[in-house]
Amino acid sequence: MIQFMRRKESLQTWYWMFVLAVAFGMTTVTVQTGWQSSLLAQDKKAKAKEAAAEEAPAEEEAPAEDAAEEKAAPASAPPQPGRSYLMWIIVASGPFGACIAIESFVLVALISMNFMAFRRENFLPASLIESFEQKINARDYQGAYETAKANDSYLGKVLTAGMARLSKGQEEAMAGMAEAGDEESMNLDHKMSYLGLIVATAPMLGLLGTVQGMIDSFRVIAESETSPKPKELAEGIMTALVTTMEGLVVAIPAIFAFGLFKNKIGRLQFEVGMVSEGLMGKLFASAKKPAATGAAPASATSAAPANPSA
Repeated sequence: MIQFMRRKESLQTWYWMFVLAVAFGMTTVTVQTGWQSSLLAQDKKAKAKEAAAEEAPAEEEAPAEDAAEEKAAPASAPPQPGRSYLMWIIVASGPFGACIAIESFVLVALISMNFMAFRRENFLPASLIESFEQKINARDYQGAYETAKANDSYLGKVLTAGMARLSKGQEEAMAGMAEAGDEESMNLDHKMSYLGLIVATAPMLGLLGTVQGMIDSFRVIAESETSPKPKELAEGIMTALVTTMEGLVVAIPAIFAFGLFKNKIGRLQFEVGMVSEGLMGKLFASAKKPAATGAAPASATSAAPANPSA
């Protein structure tokens, strides 16, 4: 029942993470679309003014006055407000940048959750080891089983699986521990697969934005009857470069986190295997020792109940 409740809480956590990611993505796309529409409208107005100014007939004036006006025009013309760097990034990102931004928030959530889940206390709790050894030394094998079963750590699950097969012998107990370890290892790999998914998809989204930006630039060249202006080509090139940068900015920390977590899990799994085998070895040694000295305590093979799931 406790494991079911914890799995339910985990599913609820992932559900709310998904809802927040979708809401953030929709908000980002909506805001970005509005900004792009506004900027496109401003560009169209500016181009219309330039076209009207070019079509208007120029008044004939004296050469001296024309030269004076040309010199005075740059000084008297009001400076046009340029886009900030952040605005350039947002506009150039496009929908692929919005997807990468969503992945960045999911990445932060995954790193935080895995950092809390992959603590040593969740794998090898010192309190469980101490309590289990005390029960073994006191030859309270049923109490040792209950102690391991009540603990939801990696070591607790492995010891519980091993003690559930004590009645079948030491080899079966060790096999049960190995099976429980494999199951927990699969669960850990499942958690790490989300980080691996971001490692694989973030650069691909950046590459997709790069291809889209280059297509836009070449489309301008193909549709232009004359030599296109650099400004018209810069938008597609900017999209290509920005999305590539965003994909790498998300993928590089994800690669570091994936490698660090993978190494930490491997080290902790090795320690769990060594500690669990050592504790079970002490249990069997404790069960055999009284028989050698003539005492008659309860056998370790009857420690676990007939129905371990009860």
